[in-house]
Amino acid sequence: MEYTQVDRTNYADMNADAIDRWCDAGWEWGTPITHEQYLAAKEGRWEMLLTPTRSVPREWFPPLAGKKVLGLASGGAQQMPIFAAQGAVCTVLDYSPRQLASEEAVAAREGYPIETVRADMAKALPFSDGAFDLIFHPVSNCYIEDVSHVWRECHRILKPGGLLLAGLDNGFAYLFNEDDPARVQNRLPFNPLKDPALLRELAKDDSGIQFSHTLDEQIRGQIQAGFSLLDLYEDTDGQGFLHEHGVPTFWATLAVKR
Repeated sequence: MEYTQVDRTNYADMNADAIDRWCDAGWEWGTPITHEQYLAAKEGRWEMLLTPTRSVPREWFPPLAGKKVLGLASGGAQQMPIFAAQGAVCTVLDYSPRQLASEEAVAAREGYPIETVRADMAKALPFSDGAFDLIFHPVSNCYIEDVSHVWRECHRILKPGGLLLAGLDNGFAYLFNEDDPARVQNRLPFNPLKDPALLRELAKDDSGIQFSHTLDEQIRGQIQAGFSLLDLYEDTDGQGFLHEHGVPTFWATLAVKR
């Protein structure tokens, strides 16, 4: 896959197209939960992931019955069906048509309502102030250049006391190329809109347009947007050179709108 004429006006469309291709090829994060998993969730046997391998602690979740939950860039029917099984009122925003189609298919299969919204999270979110009790945001803002906007919008659309659960790529993995993962080859920040060599590297593996983000952007950015940090943990990718050496490459955070 060759990426040409990439700029800040069209890379979201390119990422949506890439994710659709990944879903068609059986992408792990685009595979919906099964009917059996949904039934288990209704019986209280469930877990969710914000990052690749560590389950979100159950104590991070409030009682969910009747809560208005937004899955932010969370399409694919892996988390929203579980929220729905707990009685939550679910909305999912994603920019991949395939991911949204999966949400609609599972909702139809299991008989619960869901609102699906196709929108770019790098732009103003199409929701009113204070619309949600909880936002669930798995690792996905590595596909946008500016994350500070996301935190401000999340703060705006949450009710006072609302929770933000976010999975975050800490950027370390962008130092390495898959061809030689034992050697540092790139500099941070990793921004292919500013470095054509990085664009070629991503194109080689059809990896979409990705960006590294710092602790300042990811965690301090939430605090600056008005959130209070309640808890966090680290995780690895679950495979590959960095995982084998115990290097965490992801964070998950729990924050509240005061």
